[in-house]
Amino acid sequence: MHFHDGTIPKEYTGYITTKMVFIALLLVLLGSALIGAIGMGAAAIPFSEVVRSLAGAATNKRFDIIIWNIRLPQALCAVTAGAGLAVAGAVMQSVLRNPLGSPFTLGISHAAAFGAALSVMVMDGGTMTSSTVGAITITSPMAVTFAAFLFSLLTAGIIIAVSRLRGASPETMVLTGVALGALFTAGTMFLQYFADDTQLAAMVFWTFGDTARASWSELGLIAAMTTACTLFFLGNAWNYNAIDAGEETARGLGIRVDRVRLLGMLAASLLTAVSIAFLGIIGFVGLVVPHMVRRMIGADHRFLLPACVIGGGLLLLISDTAARLLLAPHILPVSVLTAFLGAPVFITLIIKGNRP
Repeated sequence: MHFHDGTIPKEYTGYITTKMVFIALLLVLLGSALIGAIGMGAAAIPFSEVVRSLAGAATNKRFDIIIWNIRLPQALCAVTAGAGLAVAGAVMQSVLRNPLGSPFTLGISHAAAFGAALSVMVMDGGTMTSSTVGAITITSPMAVTFAAFLFSLLTAGIIIAVSRLRGASPETMVLTGVALGALFTAGTMFLQYFADDTQLAAMVFWTFGDTARASWSELGLIAAMTTACTLFFLGNAWNYNAIDAGEETARGLGIRVDRVRLLGMLAASLLTAVSIAFLGIIGFVGLVVPHMVRRMIGADHRFLLPACVIGGGLLLLISDTAARLLLAPHILPVSVLTAFLGAPVFITLIIKGNRP
């Protein structure tokens, strides 16, 4: 957008600057929350010691071990998983043109959880253990993630098929997601029924979303997938903007809508599957964050997607920290808190959606 003399209008510059400032502010908040999360817990670690440890100049060996072996991987896992779920939700809402779209509400999370459980319990993709360190040890992470991806892909395909039916409304897609979620939840319960006591206890614990069980290697896989999918989404930001303006408009601009929708759902499903396979079900982050961010900076995906990545990481990190501290020394699964946060927002969106 230029005037004849080549200058950029002040209004457009202000439009861009406002969004960039908001994203920068979110980034600062995320950095502060990360240091705070590392310092807080059963053993409080001073801010100065956290900074020294992260800089590789620790003076207290016990604190250094706690930070690098326990708190830093958990905090970074919360950030990467939250970022992935939030950006996946934003893309699903766009390509399906459905404000209630998210991995959780469309049943994709439940499908991925069923696939992961099937792989772990039937195909020997992992070993169930009951211990204070974690309830599941995944011996073959690629097999578990692949199984989770296959079932989430199946669900995404059904959702896309329903969305293409003549007269399919956003409500229809959500109801389809609810039905599929119930189906896969029943399938998971079926597997639990035939599990032995140790497997059953471990599996029930695993279905609660918990960031504490991820090690550095698993964190690396989640981070790599989140980065790759986010870059793919950012490369399609203009396409998502065009689809938001209407399918006819997008096709008029030469965009292959069906292809963009299919690839977007594929990438979002894969991103969801990786998180679910390692951390269990973490609901509502993918639904709540895009709406919160969209309310602040609008629906331009060039800015919405990066803001959702940072905002999702921030929300899940704060929720995870609160879950650790709320009932200390007992640790509450983070999915419990996100559900308490997300359920009222979900109900509010449904009520608003039904208003004329």
